[in-house]
Amino acid sequence: MSRRQSRGRKGKSPVRPGEDRALTEFQIGLANAVLQTNRDHAEALRVLSHGFAHAERHEDALRVDLQLLELNPKDPFTHYNLACDYSTLEQLDRAFEMLDKAFRLGYRDYRHLLEDRCLRNVRRDPRFRKLLDRRWGKRRP
Repeated sequence: MSRRQSRGRKGKSPVRPGEDRALTEFQIGLANAVLQTNRDHAEALRVLSHGFAHAERHEDALRVDLQLLELNPKDPFTHYNLACDYSTLEQLDRAFEMLDKAFRLGYRDYRHLLEDRCLRNVRRDPRFRKLLDRRWGKRRP
């Protein structure tokens, strides 16, 4: 599951205005506190990246995801998240490069790929269909 994928709030009351932003800021602060003692704490970096993306601080999310890539260069979700970062920042060549690498490393969440808001720019590009054809061909899920 990518950090951009919502886990939903089934059975819970709706988020009140400002509550979501407060939670995001709390996550960013908590992750930064953990990283003060261990700058390579992978889970704290994931939380920080998610918080930055949610707060629309996309350059910061990119910086953190690149740090995660250094720690684990074969993680398909990190490559997927980098594709999201680059797509949001309108760096589509890099976004396609990261998305292709995510597929080669095992990323398989086809439905999320079609719905993820951060990949909107990628999906508008004709290369997206070609990439899907290369990955899934006619046997798309």
